[in-house]
Amino acid sequence: MALSKPEAKQLLERMIFDDQEPRDWVEDVWGLTPILGDSAAKLYEAFEALIDCCPEDKLDALLQTYLQEQMDS
Repeated sequence: MALSKPEAKQLLERMIFDDQEPRDWVEDVWGLTPILGDSAAKLYEAFEALIDCCPEDKLDALLQTYLQEQMDS
């Protein structure tokens, strides 16, 4: 069964940011150094844009690939 876009986004966020909220991660990086914080904010904006424009079936396939790789390692 294919995942919906919100489900895929939530799983990708967990894989990338662990249990931390993405915006909290950006703020934490910003607190370490504003230059890296700016890059982190841009990276998260790109992540959001990619999730928005990517079809659900492609997101599902991407997640299946990542999950399989995690199980194999």
